Amino acid sequence: MPVPLFATSLERYQSRIAERLTAVAASGKYILGPEVSAFEREFANYLGVDHCVGVANGTDALTLALRAMGVRPGDEVIMPSFTFYATAEAAVNAGAKPVFCDIDLETLCVTRETVEACITERTVAIVPVHLFGKIAPIEELEPLGLPILEDAAQAAGAGRDGRMAGGFGTAATFSFFPSKNLGCLGDGGAVVTDDDDLAERIRRLRFHGSSDKVTFTDIGYNSRLDEIQAAVLRVLLPELDSWNASRRRVAASYAEHGLGEFLETPPLAENGDHVYHLYVTRHARPEELISALEDRGVAARGYYRRPVHLQPGMAAYGAESLDLPATAEAARANVALPMGPELTDEAVEQVVKACAEALG
Repeated sequence: MPVPLFATSLERYQSRIAERLTAVAASGKYILGPEVSAFEREFANYLGVDHCVGVANGTDALTLALRAMGVRPGDEVIMPSFTFYATAEAAVNAGAKPVFCDIDLETLCVTRETVEACITERTVAIVPVHLFGKIAPIEELEPLGLPILEDAAQAAGAGRDGRMAGGFGTAATFSFFPSKNLGCLGDGGAVVTDDDDLAERIRRLRFHGSSDKVTFTDIGYNSRLDEIQAAVLRVLLPELDSWNASRRRVAASYAEHGLGEFLETPPLAENGDHVYHLYVTRHARPEELISALEDRGVAARGYYRRPVHLQPGMAAYGAESLDLPATAEAARANVALPMGPELTDEAVEQVVKACAEALG
């Protein structure tokens, strides 16, 4: 049987989702209504933070958070280049200059050393990315004394030492794009924080810079989480922990079936600090492997082959000459293999066998 890259399904939740969507349609309340308020409370409680502000998508979440944190034109914001383009795009949209740092090749996350090497007198914030579901070492960044905005788009439900992804930094952002560990049925996002003033600024910014729809104190955005999507997220949030447990089971199964004999595999979760949004390995001949796996009915894919600092849209920020060796190697050699809560042990065994055959 073919093995998909994303082994997820909402089929068993369709009746509950349909019931909630029918209720929203009948309520006549479609924008910033009771479903959004309830989801914001529930997600904040789940993460152990004081505030959650629902916005239209994960990219807007980053932009609004940076704006609310006081980022202004001319400021520098440090972030990895091995990430989705939106991380840097949001900084530019907030008026800042993205400054790209290298990563650790094993975790694919930033380190204190790579961040510290990029700090200047113009640095105003750090945006570490919990890439592919692995929590970045936020504790190592805190002594640097700069505000930290966690890009937790791929890490909903990850935790370490009693703290959840989203509860480490000054603020954090989430995406609820359908493929995420916690996804909705379209676009959606959120900013979370323990800072009362910061949360209030984000609430104003998401609604045209107004807190009362009468007086407009900021140049804001029209960026609100829909009632419909909030209702869906309220159905699915209670399932997140079990889904992530299944993802960790799949990662452990890959190890038990000996995948590490053929590929460089991601680290196993320590204290729940990895939720495997994607299961990303490395190999010296990635495209050859991807092609051979597809011939055997196994979906595989390379991610971020051209890192953000080399994207044409970032040319104005003078990053093309950067020497980021770990970033370059991660971009060149990564291969994402099937992952998801619906992936069976038999499917894992099929993937590992296909890798063994493909690599001789």
